[in-house]
Amino acid sequence: MKKIIIILASLLITSLSNPIIAAGDAEAGQAKTATCMGCHGLAGNSTIPNFPKLAGQGETYILKQLQYFKSGERENAMMAGVASMLSDQDMEDIAAYYSIQTISENSAKGSEEMIELGRKIYVGGKMDTQTTACIACHGAKGKGIPTAGFPAVAAQHADYTASQLKAFRQYSINVQTGSEGVERVNAMMNNVAMGLTNEEIDALSQYIAGLH
Repeated sequence: MKKIIIILASLLITSLSNPIIAAGDAEAGQAKTATCMGCHGLAGNSTIPNFPKLAGQGETYILKQLQYFKSGERENAMMAGVASMLSDQDMEDIAAYYSIQTISENSAKGSEEMIELGRKIYVGGKMDTQTTACIACHGAKGKGIPTAGFPAVAAQHADYTASQLKAFRQYSINVQTGSEGVERVNAMMNNVAMGLTNEEIDALSQYIAGLH
């Protein structure tokens, strides 16, 4: 556990000292989100469980993800196509717009035991697999740490959160086994997700959905 804390502290310091500075125009960004609305909804509040809500997400985080989609560092065919048509200023403006919107509330679904399992992992991690608690980077209420680029997760669709955790986990599986499942690369999250079962991912995703 001490080792995990040291690693987290190191990553946090690095993020804080090397942030991607977003300086967008939110008003201009609103006009540039017409294409985004089909999947991400009005003002960034997606009503489709597989597509993430963007409302209230950190400006720096949104900008970074758009840059990753455009460069191919984060793989998603649909988003790669969208991002390829955006200039640096477009990305900054879109990120600025979504960051000041208010995310719609959500609710956790499932048994009390399931939600409690999710809460325990979120708050305390898992000692047996040395899985770091989510609260360390995403905060007690799931608001993230915008200045460090750690995303807000509160009120996000459980289906989307679960799909991303499984993609993070799949990267580690791919590396270990040589398989080619759908993956998402992030060193910290790859390590965290590797220690979670499907049941735990579902429980955690539901707990997060109910945070506000």
